[in-house]
Amino acid sequence: VQLQASGGGLVQAGDSLRLSCQPSEGPLDYIAAAWFRQVPGKEREFVASINWRGSSRNYANSVKGRFTISRSIGQNTVYLQMNNLKPEDTAIYYCTTSLLQRYTNSPADFSLWGQGTLVTVSS
Repeated sequence: VQLQASGGGLVQAGDSLRLSCQPSEGPLDYIAAAWFRQVPGKEREFVASINWRGSSRNYANSVKGRFTISRSIGQNTVYLQMNNLKPEDTAIYYCTTSLLQRYTNSPADFSLWGQGTLVTVSS
């Protein structure tokens, strides 16, 4: 099973995008799902996470108030709604899941990763 992220693209500052994440097959089974992003040459950076109940959400300070993570059990999808995009949001965005009951914002706590989708924000 792999995770397939989609929805990236080239937008202007202030625009919005919605990223989606689905498994290549079967149901999306997780305790928590998250989005990370990475700029070439830099470490992978936590963006947002959500537990499977949808009752707990965490965000990086840099995206609070602009990004919203959500999930749809029926559609087997995790989303990242990104509003008021800034050039510094430019990165490859990865979705990932964790089966840990206790997880942090570290990539090490997440075991299943997708191939990423590129988001480019022009000024």
